[in-house]
Amino acid sequence: MNTTYSEAELHLLAGVPHMIGSAMAMAGKSGFIGTGKEMFASAKSVLAGVKDYPNNSLIQQVLPNVEDGAGAAMGEAKKTREWLSTRIKDKSVASREDMQALAIEDCRSAVALIDAKASPSEAAEYKQWALSVAENVAMAASEGGFLGFGGEQFSEPEQKLLAEIETALGATRSFV
Repeated sequence: MNTTYSEAELHLLAGVPHMIGSAMAMAGKSGFIGTGKEMFASAKSVLAGVKDYPNNSLIQQVLPNVEDGAGAAMGEAKKTREWLSTRIKDKSVASREDMQALAIEDCRSAVALIDAKASPSEAAEYKQWALSVAENVAMAASEGGFLGFGGEQFSEPEQKLLAEIETALGATRSFV
C-alpha cells in the first residue's frame, strides 16, 4: 500500500514511540542509573523497528534512513526531536502525569490515523512496535532498589501505564 502522509502525520507517527518511551521511563522511580538504562532501552527499541519490520513501509518511512547517509539520518532524527519538544511545550507538559496523558492521547491519534490510512498488516505491526517500546523500557531497570540492585522489575505505576498504552494502541503485550 502506497499511502501518502502529511508531514504533520509523519511527525506524529515517528514521535509516538519516543513519547511512549519517555512516559514509561518517567512512570517509575528508577533513579539516575535506572532512568539512563530505560532511555537507552527506549532508543534501542525505537530503532529496532528498522530490523524487526523490514517490509513495513510505514515504519521504514518514519524512522531515520541510515542508507541515505549518517547526516541525513541525523537530520531526520533532529526533526523528530524538535517536533516532540515543541509538542511537549505547546501542551504545557509539566509533570509525569502530563507526559503520560500526552503519550496516551498521541497513541490514540496515531491509531486513528493508521487505521484510516495504512493496510491492516502495517497498522498491526506499527501498534506492536510502539507497544514493544513500552515493554522494553518497563523491563530495562528495577524500581526501588539501591544503585540498580534489588527492587521490583515491573512496578505498579509501570504496569498501569503499560495497560493504558496497550488499550490506546489496541495491541497485545508479549508478557504479562
